[in-house]
Amino acid sequence: QVQLVESGGGLMQPGGSLRLSCAASGIILRFYTMGWYRQAPGQQRELVASITRGGSTNYAESVKGRFTISRDDAKNTVYLQMNSLKPEDTAVYYCNGVQTLQPWGRGTQVTISS
Repeated sequence: QVQLVESGGGLMQPGGSLRLSCAASGIILRFYTMGWYRQAPGQQRELVASITRGGSTNYAESVKGRFTISRDDAKNTVYLQMNSLKPEDTAVYYCNGVQTLQPWGRGTQVTISS
């Protein structure tokens, strides 16, 4: 059974940084293109960053230059380093596959507010 467990969110002031983690069981993440998604209140879930099997990364324009996705194959974990955070980054963040979706985890809440 596949489980994706996100962590690392919290309340942060604008301009601050957070690092999110996505630990996986029942699936080997390096075999898939993995992504970080976010869903703000009243909005659809959107893909903000992805990393391919080969390690190539891609970002939504809204986070490009501020967020960095990475993967630790030994820990079977995907990370999202978020810098220069803005109030509009407030959302629940999830990880999942891009071409192949797995059961969604509970996500981790990120709130950016002064």
